[in-house]
Amino acid sequence: MGISRDSRHKHRKTGGRRNLHQKKRKFEMGRPAALCKLGAKRVRPVRCRGGNMKYRGLRIDAGNFAWGSENCTKKVRVLDVVYNSTSMEMVRTKTLTKNTIVQIDAQPYKQWYLKKYGVDLSKKGKRAGGKKEEVAEEVEEKKSRHVIFKLKAREAKQKMDPAVEEQFQSGRLLASIASRPGQSGRCDGYVLEGEELTFYKRKLEKKKKQ
Repeated sequence: MGISRDSRHKHRKTGGRRNLHQKKRKFEMGRPAALCKLGAKRVRPVRCRGGNMKYRGLRIDAGNFAWGSENCTKKVRVLDVVYNSTSMEMVRTKTLTKNTIVQIDAQPYKQWYLKKYGVDLSKKGKRAGGKKEEVAEEVEEKKSRHVIFKLKAREAKQKMDPAVEEQFQSGRLLASIASRPGQSGRCDGYVLEGEELTFYKRKLEKKKKQ
């Protein structure tokens, strides 16, 4: 017996059994859950009704993640699954579903930020003293005065969420998956910021205490 999405097989609201007057139909068909895991990319095409295609993601390890406040999207590695509101079982088995909270590699964003603002996020906030000044001098030597002033002007207007900046020190960012890996074969999403980041950080701290 296949998976069916009809409601004829269900009991009435009063608890009585329904009389079946027709068989299962192809358009009521369902398929087993993909349960996409974290691992080397493995995607299988599935032909659907009307000749349409679904791409069943079985293993995925990278995707496009948007950093909303900076209007920057990069293809990054997914490093770990840290939270899923459905079940802790999903976290233990590293299952990727829509709205799963994952840790992603921060390196591509660091490189982009350094190029745009001339600020190294991995060193920002740390007082490196003399070494930091030496590095700054080296950078200044390589760039023209015009470029240096342009970067300084950009940085002066720039404000970053302290919680996001803190994550850059560890080299991992918290992100949410916005696509459906089992349907589209892609693992795309966005970097958590603001109230949403605060909410999930609280959830993760709660999970550690248990």
